[in-house]
Formats: sequence, structure tokens, C-alpha cells
Amino acid sequence: MVLLRAIGIVLLVAVAVCALLFLLSGDRRYLRWAGNLLKILAVLGLIFFGVLLVDRAL
Repeated sequence: MVLLRAIGIVLLVAVAVCALLFLLSGDRRYLRWAGNLLKILAVLGLIFFGVLLVDRAL
């Protein structure tokens, strides 16, 4: 659980950095990276809550 939280925080920081780089440079490559990282973050969130539900059920 701690590892999933740490990965989530790192991904959130990476998305923020990509968004900031896009705003500063206007290069759409950073926006695409941010979108891909958000997709990964959504999957990680589903896994996290799935593990949390299984942990509570047992």
C-alpha cells in the first residue's frame, strides 16, 4: 500500500511538471506526456482502491 501511494505521488508530481512545461514552452509533447501519465495514474488508483476493498473484506 505504501508503495502504491509513493508511486501515485511521484506520478502526480510528474503530471504537474509536464503541465508546467507545456505552459512555459507551448510544446504539445509535454501535454501528451501528461495525458499518458494521467491514464497510468487512473489505473493505479483503481488498483489501489481494489486492494483496499479486498483488504477490508478479508
